Amino acid sequence: METGHNQGAGRPARKKVCIVGASGKLGQYMVRHALDRGYEVAGVCREASVPKLDAFKGRITLFPGATDDRRVIERAVDGCDGVLTVLVPRGVHGYASKTAQAVLDKAQPGARLLFSCGWHITLDGLDVYSWKIKTLVKVAGPLARLARFADLDDQVEACRRVFASDTRWTVVRGSDLEEGDSQGLPVWSRHVGDPILKSNLTRRIDFALFMVEALNNDELVHRAPAIVGGQTPSALACASAAPAP
Repeated sequence: METGHNQGAGRPARKKVCIVGASGKLGQYMVRHALDRGYEVAGVCREASVPKLDAFKGRITLFPGATDDRRVIERAVDGCDGVLTVLVPRGVHGYASKTAQAVLDKAQPGARLLFSCGWHITLDGLDVYSWKIKTLVKVAGPLARLARFADLDDQVEACRRVFASDTRWTVVRGSDLEEGDSQGLPVWSRHVGDPILKSNLTRRIDFALFMVEALNNDELVHRAPAIVGGQTPSALACASAAPAP
């Protein structure tokens, strides 16, 4: 079913989204949320990971390949109204930045682009980080790079490229993640260190929910919201302290 065509008289066109990194835990949750909302879904994942998406067989279109392969991305995002990208700093060869650049270059003009990353990314330099996050970046980051396992600096570079682009982007910065049933849409703030984010915990299924819901939230265009679970103590405390409308 082609995106952009009417689905019968008087019915709006079915929107199409591409999920880059669809086979990971976050990606699979995004696929589920997108399908639940009636989107036509294309997915990109490594060929070896295709079996992880067997639960969605016949319901999504898969484009097997590396997410930093520009030819794969070009085919996958064709005709898509939105692209949701998991920025994974895998290895030490620019995987995240090449993936981001491919999406920025190949997505349809005007498409809504969502990128996922961690709290360590900053848009304006005004975030206030805990010792835990600082230690992760300064100690664990170099160790991961030395082991050639991951490169946090590459994720920083990927987001720098996104921030500099004139596309309709949003970078969603996730807290620590846990599994579990959905607790609803997470809450967000512009800067790490804000009281509402103190609990530093979000259900992974709800991180995915925020990504999918943000497709239709123009308030988040050109922003980098930091999120936390809506039922965490810090979120509830801030909600109870808010003045009544």
